[in-house]
Amino acid sequence: MRNLTFGMNLSVDGYIAAPDDDLGWSVPSDELFQWWSDRVGATGLALYGRKLWETMSSHWPTADQQPGATPAQIEYARRWRDMPKVVFSSTTSMVDWNTRLVTGDAVTEITRLKADDGGSMDIGGATLAAAAMRAGLIDEYVIVTHPVLVGSGTPFFTALDNWVNLRLVETRTFPHGVVLARYETRR
Repeated sequence: MRNLTFGMNLSVDGYIAAPDDDLGWSVPSDELFQWWSDRVGATGLALYGRKLWETMSSHWPTADQQPGATPAQIEYARRWRDMPKVVFSSTTSMVDWNTRLVTGDAVTEITRLKADDGGSMDIGGATLAAAAMRAGLIDEYVIVTHPVLVGSGTPFFTALDNWVNLRLVETRTFPHGVVLARYETRR
């Protein structure tokens, strides 16, 4: 059975994006960027909601060809293109870059994917992750907290019907006061 992880950058007040999907507050240090890149390199399958897919696919497929691209950005772009991906959307009609599209029920498909053999899976996108969270499908949470309060926006966590008990398995600090906390779901 595959492990499913939900991990994103978030503000101290719990948002993954400020109003108008502003991500300007979450620019990573070189060390944090490398950590995210290594994570992408180790991911067996990435699951994306439509909005996050649109953000990622508008930049990373050609980021390594942009003037001034750093070696780390070139490596990330390559890793991102090579990583198998599934996009869940009822409005997107085409995907590319080692990606397949799922237009049906996300929870049913994620449950099926978890039962398959293969490497670990990461899930990204607030709406998609919320559905998986409510269904009890997330095995691990990676919370990368930036020292900023944005006041409102897109929350990392969704409203739940039941408590989810977690066990802290890792903490790490990065430059500029960024703190990573990794939790496993206790079942």
